[in-house]
Amino acid sequence: MGRGRAKAKQTKVARDLKYRTHETDFSALARELHGEENQPDADDHDEWSDYAARD
Repeated sequence: MGRGRAKAKQTKVARDLKYRTHETDFSALARELHGEENQPDADDHDEWSDYAARD
């Protein structure tokens, strides 16, 4: 017992995914899948790099 609410939620999500139109940027997806990410500049560093252990 108790599956009714969960199943209703899954059905709602499935219908939403099936019938809603999505704007998909396929070129961005292709770049991500092929590993062509934007490389950070040499002088850019993340905010936590100062706290990283230096070996």
